[in-house]
Amino acid sequence: MIVAALTCTATAATAGTPAARSPQHSGAASWHTSWANAQHSLAPTPLRDQSVRMISRLSQGGDALRIRVQNTFGKNPLTVDAATVAPSGGQSAALEGRPQKVTFAGRGKVVVPAGGEVWSDAVAMRTRAQDDVAVSLAVAGEASAGSHDAAFRTNYLSAPGSGDRTADRGAGAYSETVESTYLVTAVDVRNRDLRGTLVAYGSSVVDGTGSTNCGAGCTELGNNRRWTDDLARRIDTELPAGRRFAVANAGVIGTTSAADCPGTDPYFRGLDSLARLKRDVLSLHGVTGVLFYYGTNDLAAGCGADQVIASYRATFARLHAAGIKVYVTPVTPRPGYSDAANRARHEVAGFVKKWGTCTGTCDGVIDFDQVLKDPVKPNSINPAYDTGDGVHVNIAGQQALADFVSLPMVTSSERAPR
Repeated sequence: MIVAALTCTATAATAGTPAARSPQHSGAASWHTSWANAQHSLAPTPLRDQSVRMISRLSQGGDALRIRVQNTFGKNPLTVDAATVAPSGGQSAALEGRPQKVTFAGRGKVVVPAGGEVWSDAVAMRTRAQDDVAVSLAVAGEASAGSHDAAFRTNYLSAPGSGDRTADRGAGAYSETVESTYLVTAVDVRNRDLRGTLVAYGSSVVDGTGSTNCGAGCTELGNNRRWTDDLARRIDTELPAGRRFAVANAGVIGTTSAADCPGTDPYFRGLDSLARLKRDVLSLHGVTGVLFYYGTNDLAAGCGADQVIASYRATFARLHAAGIKVYVTPVTPRPGYSDAANRARHEVAGFVKKWGTCTGTCDGVIDFDQVLKDPVKPNSINPAYDTGDGVHVNIAGQQALADFVSLPMVTSSERAPR
């Protein structure tokens, strides 16, 4: 349940300022990114004088929140005429409480430059773990919308030309639906009791492909069943108050850890782990640990073990330089791999598992390979978890991954007192 609170002092951060750039900036101790969806493309149809209503499931709550709006792939400035946040039931565009106005540096209107981002001021709104929040934005004129395609839920658009419908409590104006997330890429909560934010970083196995698959002919769209969602619920139920962490998902389908795998789809070039690390991990708030699950697309696209390991080393070094711990999973099975790719997979696994610290370059190993592999055919996924494509796992597999994560290990990444 979400309850509107009284007023609070608001601050804003735009791209290039310390607040937008680093989770460790001054005054950030109580702000934690509680939900994220990384942009990786533009929506197929531009927005035209209309409103969007995007639903965000918070991994943890707080007494205030703020949002990030990005124009990462836009070629022109993006004008947001108005924005609101409100409680949501998560299953429709209708709101379950009064929408609260969102401002940016004290103003209701903001222009996000091409390639840029803006964080909103704080909005006093009391939330709890697993609450759904509706973020509504009114876009002036015609603008390309940055998109995260794999929302695995329904989001909502008003009709082109309908203008500002951000204050509407009902669903009537939101006549169009998408299964992508537009414009908004992160929601922070203010909560002094949280010990940090864990960011899951990787490709489709992080993004959540398979997490709507509940069996033959069964789909659970919008039920938040990614392994990262399941992990967030574990944290909330298994850890005592004062020892909990937020969980943010920074997965993007189709991406690789290394930048130069020969068979990478051009659509995903420039979205490798180092290229998007600052935008999708380091610019989030309260980040203390990263759960790194990359490599399956690298091997499928022709990268060798040396290239994958080099990209791991470079990414881990950047994270450690920012004071963030790194927990890594070996590359999981994929029956379509060639013999050479399987040999590379096991070489990468040897690097990751050595000393339980990626040969001294990471802080721990989450051996999802052991969870997912078929005990009879270890280069394949256990049939009980396989969605049928041999790569991604269903809801049962997502839960198995979340249950395998050692909470004592990943929550050892608590930020040092300041």
